[in-house]
Amino acid sequence: MLRKMGEAVARVARKVNETVESGSDTLELHLEGNFLHRLPNEISTLQHLKAIDLSRNQFHDFPEQLTTLPALETINLEENEIVDVPVEKLAAMPALRSINLRFNPLNAEVRVIAPPLIKFDMLMSPEGARAPPP
Repeated sequence: MLRKMGEAVARVARKVNETVESGSDTLELHLEGNFLHRLPNEISTLQHLKAIDLSRNQFHDFPEQLTTLPALETINLEENEIVDVPVEKLAAMPALRSINLRFNPLNAEVRVIAPPLIKFDMLMSPEGARAPPP
């Protein structure tokens, strides 16, 4: 397990470096399925990042560094273990258009508070829904 985790961290570091070095205007970062449970602080340097895919990881807490990225339009956190979401911070993100939180055990408060506050698409599964087996 430790070796697997080390390999995942190395892949993530390479991906972040490639993204930063590419200098592209349409930055996307694909880190799905890497056993991640948190993001490195360096992610906040990606000020032009437009989309990030963190699906099928092991996040228990919403990665709040994402709320500081002004160009971020799409966040995919499907199939993690996230319970709480910083709805107010997400609502203040100027470019955010879509966040996918399907198959996360979101608390009831998020489900009730989020819809009237947000101006973007927030995808959620019905309460208690489980992801299909791989």
